Amino acid sequence: MALSEVYWDREIPLPKLAPVQAKVTVALVALLCFINSYDGEFVFDDSEAIVNNKDLKPATPLNNIWTNDFWGSNLSSNSSHKSYRPLTVLTFRLNYLVAGGLHPVGFHVLNIALHAVISALMIDVFAILIGGLAYDENNRKLNHAPKTSLLAALFFAAHPVHTESVAGIVGRADLLCALFFHLSFLTYCKAFNRGSDRDDRFSVQWVVVSLLLCAAAMLCKEQGITVLGVNAAFDVLLICNVNVYELSQRLLLRKNPLDVSEMLRTGLLTRLALMGLGGLSMLYARWRIMGTGPPAFTEVDNPASFAENIFLRIVNYNYYYSLNAWLLLCPWWLCFDWSMGCVPLIKSATDWRMVWLLLLWCVLIGLISQALCSQDSQRRRTLTLGLVLLVVPFLPACNIFFRVGFVIAERVLYLSSAGYCLLLAYSLGHCCYHWNKYRKLLCVSVLLLLCVYVARCALRSHQWRSEQSLFTSALPVCPLNAKVHYNVGKNLADRGNTTAAIRYYREAVRLHPTYVHAMNNLGNILKERNELIEAEQLLSKAVSIQPDFAAAWMNLGIVQNSLQKFGEAEQSYWNAIRFRKKYPDCYYNLGRLYADQNRHVDALNAWRNATVLKPDHSLAWNNMVILLDNTGNLGQAELIGREALKLLPNDHTIMFSLANVLGKLQKYKESEGFFLHALRINPNAASCHGNLGKATATLLITHILHS
Repeated sequence: MALSEVYWDREIPLPKLAPVQAKVTVALVALLCFINSYDGEFVFDDSEAIVNNKDLKPATPLNNIWTNDFWGSNLSSNSSHKSYRPLTVLTFRLNYLVAGGLHPVGFHVLNIALHAVISALMIDVFAILIGGLAYDENNRKLNHAPKTSLLAALFFAAHPVHTESVAGIVGRADLLCALFFHLSFLTYCKAFNRGSDRDDRFSVQWVVVSLLLCAAAMLCKEQGITVLGVNAAFDVLLICNVNVYELSQRLLLRKNPLDVSEMLRTGLLTRLALMGLGGLSMLYARWRIMGTGPPAFTEVDNPASFAENIFLRIVNYNYYYSLNAWLLLCPWWLCFDWSMGCVPLIKSATDWRMVWLLLLWCVLIGLISQALCSQDSQRRRTLTLGLVLLVVPFLPACNIFFRVGFVIAERVLYLSSAGYCLLLAYSLGHCCYHWNKYRKLLCVSVLLLLCVYVARCALRSHQWRSEQSLFTSALPVCPLNAKVHYNVGKNLADRGNTTAAIRYYREAVRLHPTYVHAMNNLGNILKERNELIEAEQLLSKAVSIQPDFAAAWMNLGIVQNSLQKFGEAEQSYWNAIRFRKKYPDCYYNLGRLYADQNRHVDALNAWRNATVLKPDHSLAWNNMVILLDNTGNLGQAELIGREALKLLPNDHTIMFSLANVLGKLQKYKESEGFFLHALRINPNAASCHGNLGKATATLLITHILHS
């Protein structure tokens, strides 16, 4: 079970630090890499997972996090993403409670701290995977590879591919999953921490605790269950000291059949059975929780999975694997989103990119052959466990077992990167051992690589501080990605630069002609610029491509209303309501249409529906008061105004409208009070000043007449 001291470890150009010093050093490097993202904004997916997620609000029942997905939608809904991560959402909710609201600093600080803790923890993980389990006479764990484990942990702490997981708040799922993943592994190792030299003793309790930590990892992110594969490989290769090459030869040649009694004696079958039963139970529970089955992804999300034949699907999946490998090897070209044309499909065997597939498999086959056939037992174990740690956590993202909703996602490499860092540290140690005369050059190379990693992390985490810098940084990386252009355009529009936004929206539509969200946003801007004909064309095309796009139907109705196509506008509004039952803004716009046509009862009903669905819909309340005022229904207007102010006590527009009604009802004193209150809230309302003057004058005249 325990290995002797790793022979290449002493050649690695790092000082041999005490365990606590090593962990503090690694944690400080992790902090140095990502500390400049601590005061960043909520960006990209943070909007849906945090800002708009009602499960974070104290008013929402805590039980909701166990029935809703990561984005706050009910898991039983067909539109749910099925990402079940209640423990991650719980930490978001705690951040919200501690900060007293949506303040991103607390969210970012916790992410950075988690990465530092995980990086320090990786020293123990790497030490066991490289040097095995060994204890001194006081039953304290020994580290037979202190320099190699430190180097691997430093690479992990500073790897730039982690930026999305650390600087992006939704990456909390990957961080928590990794934390429980590695705790589960270390706990599994504790099952063999015994004072006896007998090989048939292990602690069932620690195996059960490891399974519970695996379940916790899975409740943070689905990848967590893969720790069972890592634990099983560790058990077979290190605890039971099985030679995989010899074992495969036995099975293939049917010579020297397996000694089942030996496996029973060592407890391997018992442990594998416990992990298998636990894993199947978790998968069954996860499947039941999903309710309606797996999520339905579109071709835009993962085009390779919709390729016309199995050959092209396999080729493109392998090309994606090679790109993920390249991100680990050279994490310079990083992008927040790799979909929508960012990675064009390989459509023939003559595509030059097939070279990358061949290169990937040549490297993997070379590593696997060394892992299986090397005469050096330490090399075999290190390479095999490194490959296990690299490949097994990536399996849920590889499209083999089920279709995933992305092309490449840097955050899913957070766990797998540990295997890469282990292999990289081993390779450098191997080079130092065999090329000792180049020791100084190798030392400089290691330091240079770490410095490049730290600098790249600092630059990339700075780009994640705001949506503007994040989206624009993706343009040179993925110029063919329509979603990148869309997000740049949306950010520009939100900041008021609609002229530049139009250019990016048009490019998004050009790159992806069926991109309905880009058409909808572009149509909205053109509507505001009174370019109604083109706006109508774009929005009509959007709803023809996606007939259930409720927002596009509503916007089309607004444009048609402006073009005085009242019948078509009404139909568009009702189409929007048909596809989104609870749509208060659409009812509000429908009410405006009816008001323009003097259909006063229909307008009032539409606005009333808007306020029922959204009680704080100020415009709908105000329009009801104004319409009733204009049609002489002053008593009803007063009742509606007072009802509105109970829900919106500081809305100066409703106060102003109600004050006008009260003036007409000769309730001058009360009218003057509402005018004054409205002015205190909004002193710049010129019309309010004028009406206040009239109310005051009328009140004075009335007072004189009565005296």
